[in-house]
Amino acid sequence: MFFSLMSRYLFFYFTIVQVHIQFITAIWPSSNTSNIQLLGLFPDAENTSKPTSFSVHSRAMFKAAIILSQQYDMRIDGEFIQWQVAQTDGNRITALSSTCQAVSSSTIAGIVGPALSREIPTIAAFAARINIPAISYSATNPDLSDRISYPAFYRTVSPDNAAAIAIAKLFTRYNWTSAIIIYQNDAYGSNGAKTITQAFSDRQVIVRQTIIFDVTTRIIRGDLKVLLTSSSTRVVVLWADPIHTPSIIQNALDENVLGPQFTWILSSSISLSTFNRTFYQNLIGMLTIEPVTGSVINAPINTTLLTAVYTIWQQYEPETFPGVLNIDYYAMFSFDATWTLILSLLDICSLNASNSTLLCASTIGSSYCFNRRFVSRSNLFDAINKIDFLGVSGPIKFSSNTTDRVNGTYYVARNSQLLSTGISFVPVLKYATANTWEQYTSTNVIVWPGDLTVPPSDRAVLEGVVLRIAIMESIPFTIVSYETDDFGQNTTKFIGYIPDLIALLQQNMKFIPQIILAPANKTYTEVIQDVTKGVYDMMIGDVEITAARREIVSFSSSIFDNSLRIIMRRTPDEGIDFLSFLKPFSRNLWLTLLITNIYAGILVCLLEKKENDALQHRSFTSLLAMGIWYAFGVIVGYGADFHVRTAAGRLLTVGLYIVSIVFVATYTANLASYLTISKSKDPVSGIDDIKNGKLSFNRIGIRTSTSVEDFYLREISGGNRNFFALNSINELFENLVNSNIDAAFIDNGVATYATNNMYCNLTLIGADFDKSSFGIVMPKQWIYVENVDVNVLLFREKGQLDSLRKKWFETKICSDVVEEDSSMGVESLIGLFLIFGVISIMAMFIYIWMKRNALKDYVFTLAERKNLYTRKQSSISDDSKRRSRHSE
Repeated sequence: MFFSLMSRYLFFYFTIVQVHIQFITAIWPSSNTSNIQLLGLFPDAENTSKPTSFSVHSRAMFKAAIILSQQYDMRIDGEFIQWQVAQTDGNRITALSSTCQAVSSSTIAGIVGPALSREIPTIAAFAARINIPAISYSATNPDLSDRISYPAFYRTVSPDNAAAIAIAKLFTRYNWTSAIIIYQNDAYGSNGAKTITQAFSDRQVIVRQTIIFDVTTRIIRGDLKVLLTSSSTRVVVLWADPIHTPSIIQNALDENVLGPQFTWILSSSISLSTFNRTFYQNLIGMLTIEPVTGSVINAPINTTLLTAVYTIWQQYEPETFPGVLNIDYYAMFSFDATWTLILSLLDICSLNASNSTLLCASTIGSSYCFNRRFVSRSNLFDAINKIDFLGVSGPIKFSSNTTDRVNGTYYVARNSQLLSTGISFVPVLKYATANTWEQYTSTNVIVWPGDLTVPPSDRAVLEGVVLRIAIMESIPFTIVSYETDDFGQNTTKFIGYIPDLIALLQQNMKFIPQIILAPANKTYTEVIQDVTKGVYDMMIGDVEITAARREIVSFSSSIFDNSLRIIMRRTPDEGIDFLSFLKPFSRNLWLTLLITNIYAGILVCLLEKKENDALQHRSFTSLLAMGIWYAFGVIVGYGADFHVRTAAGRLLTVGLYIVSIVFVATYTANLASYLTISKSKDPVSGIDDIKNGKLSFNRIGIRTSTSVEDFYLREISGGNRNFFALNSINELFENLVNSNIDAAFIDNGVATYATNNMYCNLTLIGADFDKSSFGIVMPKQWIYVENVDVNVLLFREKGQLDSLRKKWFETKICSDVVEEDSSMGVESLIGLFLIFGVISIMAMFIYIWMKRNALKDYVFTLAERKNLYTRKQSSISDDSKRRSRHSE
């Protein structure tokens, strides 16, 4: 049951009760003057030396309800209803014995109680036998809801499955997805654990572990500290009654597994003042989930009845009245259970009012209790099933299908807080049927373990935990530098992507990092093995997540998206090839085209000489040239300056057009392909060339005991280790620069940084391949795996991983290296232009040769004009001289 009817059993007593009650000697009116009686079953004896507030308050409200019915002049067969009270001690046999004695000596019309779920099967079965109802005010076992199994049983308190749903919704409110359940090994605990587990399952909350508290030995089965600290969750649900809850809490305090590391949710409220004050800080932040009355959550209740019954209680038993605010909630349920019986008896008696000879509440049979039978059984149960009134705990209504009340299910969550008067539970949340949890009042805030106001995570957190973190030197992921201070002390400094990531994790998770540089002679696989052996708590670096590794360790989400690249030395530029434009076709093909051109030219001459005006009256050489010219023009798609006239010539032209179409298209495609390939001067263009063996396998460098080696063996060599083995990244670069190898497989991030900042004479070839991810290596089943993973995902969502990548992988020092222009240079077709130049010069010579006579005449004319001009100038000079002498 959710709160055994001794809910707060270990409250022992409220402060007021403790001060005023040592021996309860209440003076209530005599209860022996009427034959119509109700039997109340309570855990404690009336005059016990150490009564519980639960039992005292419930019994007082039971009696006050009956006296109130007398004040309201409610009579059954002309008599007032009176009571009998019996002690059960939580023992079903004692409860049965007390009930049997009462039934044998009086007309018992109904039973209020018993308090504990374990007593119900026995008392409910007895009540069904003698045809009277039993209404419990605190038995919460979900199994008791079965109407078929318990035809005479009712209860005014909500069952545990309702409480379990309320707790599950509390998990939803705070985004908790896992829990540990501790329960006592009896019917109450086992049924409660089963119920809460089902409620969690319905809402995708994972129960990581269940722990048993043995009620016989009063100890936890197993080491509580080990069981809790080894779990990945930090929320504990304790399903135990008030008798055993303090023992479990004390055990948790002794083992230091309460606050602030764990958040505990209790199914029973207890007094915290009994614990040593030195533990108060650890007790802060616990929650209890309790069924309450409607008044607590501002739901409607019958205040008239409540005021009247309080007055009666204070009148007859003032020494136990704790004050309005301190009355146990189960006392309210006790009143409503009693009032339900009173109203139901009145209802059946009103039906029999017309027949004055028939008593509405009478029994038949012998005095032996098991032979007694209540006469108006069916009428009484029908009246209870139809009853509908507003009680002091809320609306009271039942049905014939279940033993539970139909409505009026309310809960409150109380939070243990350290106040000026000591530590106690304070209401902080309220809950009603079909609703969610709401804040109790605007001023009542939850104080979580550690005296925090922020809800804790349900996952194990690393705050304050010292972590041994293994890293491996791998530029720029981890760059190791050594510094000497003013005192000559050498210090090792780590910078790079990984140290920055560790700093982010530390800032968010508040662990204490102990960064350890793994020995240089150890491989990644060996360091991963060390993590599994407990040498390190985790390994952070450029460690690829693979299926084989996942079998032995856990990985976080990706901290770096990786792929592989081929790295090679830069190839020096080659000299200019003047005939590169001829490379698309082989020499034999060019010769074939030339012969075809000449052959077609000769045919044109033979076929068109007599019919074509353009070919007539020409010398043999000129005629042959015109034929070849025509064939060439058709082949290259330009055409000639004359047309064929004969049918044979036209047919020949068709053939030349066919050759032209194929030739031009093929040449264009091959030229584009050749020029594209010629832009890449490297021996290989990508991973496919490696697979096809274009590079000797023993000239390819592979780092051993890495995921790169796994890829090579799987995809390239089929398991054959025919590569050049490398032990470290530095060894890879050294062998590549020194030409010991021609290429190597390398992670994209490292390769990009190295070629941009360290080795400007190296370059990356082709597209990336074998895409993968790097993750943080952690031991299998490590309790902090989820905590680390959530933080990594948070960094990715906020773009912090992208910022780290830009910081360390987008820098570039090798700015003096000129990037190759993707456009085609003149050197690619320089030969073509040279040939055109030669042809143009030849054309000029031909032109001059053809115009030689005209040029000769032109030269002679120029010479004649020059001579004439000279003679004329000489004549003018002579005339001038003669005039000069004549004048003298």
